Amino acid sequence: MDVREFCPQKVVTAEKAISKIRRGSRVFIGTGCGEPQHLIRTMVEDMSMQDIMIYQMLSSTLSDYVNDEMFLRRFSLKLFFISRSMRKAAFEGKIDYIPTYLSQIPTLFFSKRIGLDVAIIQVSPPDKFGYCSLGVSVDITRSGMENAKLVIAQINPNMPKTWGDSFVHIDELDYIVLHEEDIVEMSSLPKENEVTRRIGMYVSQVVEDEATIQVGFGHLPNTILPYLHKKKDLGVHTQVITDGLLPLLEKKAITNKKKTLIPGRVVASLCMGSRKLYEYVHNNPMFYFRSSDYVNDPTVIARNDNFISISSALEIDLTGQVCSDSMGNLFYSGIGDQVDFLRGAAMSKGGFSIVALPSTAQNGKISRIVPNLSEGAGVATTRADVDIVITEYGIAELQGKSIYQRAMELTQIAHPKFREELVESAKNKRYIFSDQLPPAQEDLIFLEGYKTTLELKNGKTVLFRPLFPSDEFAYRNFYYSLQEKTVYYRFFYKMKVFSHEVLQKQYASVDYKKNMSLIGLVHKKRHQEIIAIGSYAEAEDDRAEVAFVVREDHQGMGIASYILEQLEIIALENDYKGFVATTLRENSAMIHVFKQRYPNAKIISSSSDYVILMNFDDPDKPKTRVRSPEV
Repeated sequence: MDVREFCPQKVVTAEKAISKIRRGSRVFIGTGCGEPQHLIRTMVEDMSMQDIMIYQMLSSTLSDYVNDEMFLRRFSLKLFFISRSMRKAAFEGKIDYIPTYLSQIPTLFFSKRIGLDVAIIQVSPPDKFGYCSLGVSVDITRSGMENAKLVIAQINPNMPKTWGDSFVHIDELDYIVLHEEDIVEMSSLPKENEVTRRIGMYVSQVVEDEATIQVGFGHLPNTILPYLHKKKDLGVHTQVITDGLLPLLEKKAITNKKKTLIPGRVVASLCMGSRKLYEYVHNNPMFYFRSSDYVNDPTVIARNDNFISISSALEIDLTGQVCSDSMGNLFYSGIGDQVDFLRGAAMSKGGFSIVALPSTAQNGKISRIVPNLSEGAGVATTRADVDIVITEYGIAELQGKSIYQRAMELTQIAHPKFREELVESAKNKRYIFSDQLPPAQEDLIFLEGYKTTLELKNGKTVLFRPLFPSDEFAYRNFYYSLQEKTVYYRFFYKMKVFSHEVLQKQYASVDYKKNMSLIGLVHKKRHQEIIAIGSYAEAEDDRAEVAFVVREDHQGMGIASYILEQLEIIALENDYKGFVATTLRENSAMIHVFKQRYPNAKIISSSSDYVILMNFDDPDKPKTRVRSPEV
């Protein structure tokens, strides 16, 4: 449709359209990469524009003017999210930040809580029926347009046509400006480094095939995406589509086939990226764009089973409070979509959320995991909303955990040089026991090589990994789940209490080299519980003393034999030549496991027990299975 023929009275120059904006008007501008650059520049350059209040979510073009004192006297900027280009201006107090959830911004417009006189938007050329597309910016742009008294649209042939609730009929536009220009691009992704590689590795461990994912604003979440390329049939329901999703779409890691809400389609609200990305979404029915009050509505998000939210943060305190929008008193970004998606994920069947962040900032000078948030820092996400936290040092599961457990889990994934300080602070705050041992003050990334899985005959999979201080409660629950006979066979007496002091004593000896403990875990819904533990400790004559216990309902499945084998592999790496074990005479099952692995084991008998000497170079020993890493 040629608008110059269909509605010639609406087609005007940019200057004439902008002249319709009255002094003191409240003006909404389309979001981010969809903003009408030509109209914005025309408005700013029109010196008759005075006392104009501008509302926008992500601003790009206006960043060219925020250092101009004349501009600041004529325009007042109200932003729902602070883009990178606007960050310095925010620090200097040149813009006014409106903290709110993205899902609620359209309601602020519809309710007139935020009144709008004018909306300046950008759309694609109309089709033969007169429908233009809001293209890469549906989000809050639709509601901004629908609630403004005057709508000025820049029709740009470079604006992609997107499917969904993105269509605007020319009858809804008061003035039309025809102007072709490149769409704003935001395609720069940070280069991979060791920190992002390790965070990506941990994220890939918890994201399962057929999950529906959301990726939040910011570079880190998008840098993590390449580590999901081996996943199968992922779905996407997210606020923003970025270039980070393209490889997963091209490799068919994302198919949307298993989504329970709008299967087969990527649901999103806006698109920010490169020309390649814009060409990919153009007229592509795979993408279904809706406004933020739909896409970000937690009750809508929850209709996606197995939904996983992936977002980032600036810092997190030991209780789990997250700051993502400010650095102390300085506003850095915005609340954005994080809380909406975390709550939606929590309500999703099988869903959960991930907050990923590097363990340090300022080139390692400060910890992002802190005893308490910085003075002035905003609590964007409450401690009750946070589920999984990931740094380059591991995974902390917080949902349903006490303050003690949270403090230990988070300290464990902090940078090693800050761990002792965090533990001492937690003690002073009475978060943890006064005698609590700190996590090891070294980089334990090598322990990732000790994570393995074993598939049982019943179809279940057991994950084996080293024991950590944060496992105290799970280890305690494991002990109390054992029958009295099993406890007696393991400890040689009827141990009644498995206290904090007992656990501290055991963990104090673990250095993951000369002294080692492995635990076996099975999934109980999405959480894990311990069903087995095996340990070795330094003895004499290049030997380590070995012992293990398996919960009764998992005995006879080969788990004890597997733990023994894995402990041997680790012991060999640490220069041991063999194991020694002490077992009760009547513990025939344990003796069988040892003899099966080491046929030439030497058994020394006493009145009530056996001492068994096992050599790793036993010539009749079964061939060691190749380690099957969990990652």
